[in-house]
Amino acid sequence: MKKKLIESMLRIRLVEESIAERYSEQKMRCPTHLSIGQEAISVGVCANLTKQDQVLSTHRAHAHYLAKGGCLKSMIAEIYGKVTGCSKGMGGSMHLIDTSVGFMGSTAIVGNTIPVAVGLALEKKLHKKKSIACVFFGDGATEEGAFYESLNFAIIHSLPILFICENNLYSVYSGLEVRQPPKRKIYKMVKAMGVSVHHGNGNDVEEVFRIVKNAKTSIFQGGGPQFLEFDTYRWREHCGPNYDNDIGYREESEFLYWKKKDPLKDFYTHNSKKYIEKKIQKINKEIDDAHRLADDANYPSMQDYNKAFKGT
Repeated sequence: MKKKLIESMLRIRLVEESIAERYSEQKMRCPTHLSIGQEAISVGVCANLTKQDQVLSTHRAHAHYLAKGGCLKSMIAEIYGKVTGCSKGMGGSMHLIDTSVGFMGSTAIVGNTIPVAVGLALEKKLHKKKSIACVFFGDGATEEGAFYESLNFAIIHSLPILFICENNLYSVYSGLEVRQPPKRKIYKMVKAMGVSVHHGNGNDVEEVFRIVKNAKTSIFQGGGPQFLEFDTYRWREHCGPNYDNDIGYREESEFLYWKKKDPLKDFYTHNSKKYIEKKIQKINKEIDDAHRLADDANYPSMQDYNKAFKGT
């Protein structure tokens, strides 16, 4: 299991590094938010989910989409704005969807997928389905009214939903210290609302996997919604392909501290150089093919737009 989890994280890392490397070509014209450094949460969570379990995501959605089984070729094509993309080239990086694997969408508005996920969970309960809803969001979303209203509703109705908070310490360029009281712990605050909570190391994929497995079991045993907070850290800038430790909102020393906690550390330290190179080469071939196909595909036509927005 650990090998499979690590390989999934590696694939996500290499995909996003390829996006960062090619972004300056000006072929990807949408804003893009990378999850490099945060891969363990996506993989550890989604490894516990089935196709029937439904996921909603945020503006930083690539890792969630891929970990849930979303099509890589369709994702890359979407970022290129091509008609072969998972949103027909009309959504871009922040609006990914693949309902065939239960990835129900992602949007740019902070916190707005949380109530939608609660709606999915309500439908599952009403129809007595053996599946759950799961919503990813950042620490910044816990400052939105929609979060509290959704959580309260889910608790009252004992809905089958996982609330996954990826606490990477920042909302754009604002740290927790300027947004929340200094002694607040998000998971402790949420626990006071009457929901089961768990807090863990978001850079340890095995720990994430275990916590989510137990939480999902609890849901099926009638334990109601589960709130899981995982500590992690994004390596690159809030929006874009670069590093931004030079602009003053965070220190280089902080970045280096978290880089030592790289979720992929075990892959690079416990495998031979030959194995690492072979594995990376295989994944990179898949990624290169996805970029090539996206580059060769057509942009949406006016007819495509009219069809997509008919009736709106």
